[in-house]
Amino acid sequence: MKAPDRDRERSEEPHTLVEFLKLYNENLPTAFPRATAALLEDFKRTHNEIFKANVWSLELHRKKVMDWLQLSLLHKD
Repeated sequence: MKAPDRDRERSEEPHTLVEFLKLYNENLPTAFPRATAALLEDFKRTHNEIFKANVWSLELHRKKVMDWLQLSLLHKD
C-alpha cells in the first residue's frame, strides 16, 4: 500500500489568510520577497476570481502570489 503524500495533502488543504501567510513564508528561498497580510489582501482584491469564499491553498495560490509579488514590488520602485 502506498503511503499518503503529506506534502500534497498540505498543499491542497484550505487555509485562512493568516495560515497561508505563515506557510508561504516558511520555506521561501531567500531571493523571493516575503508576503505580508496587507500584500495578500491586495493580491486577493486583484485576483478575486480565483478565490472561493475566503479560502487560500498552497496548491492554487502560492505560485501566483510569488509571481504577483515580484511584479508588484518591482513596479513600486
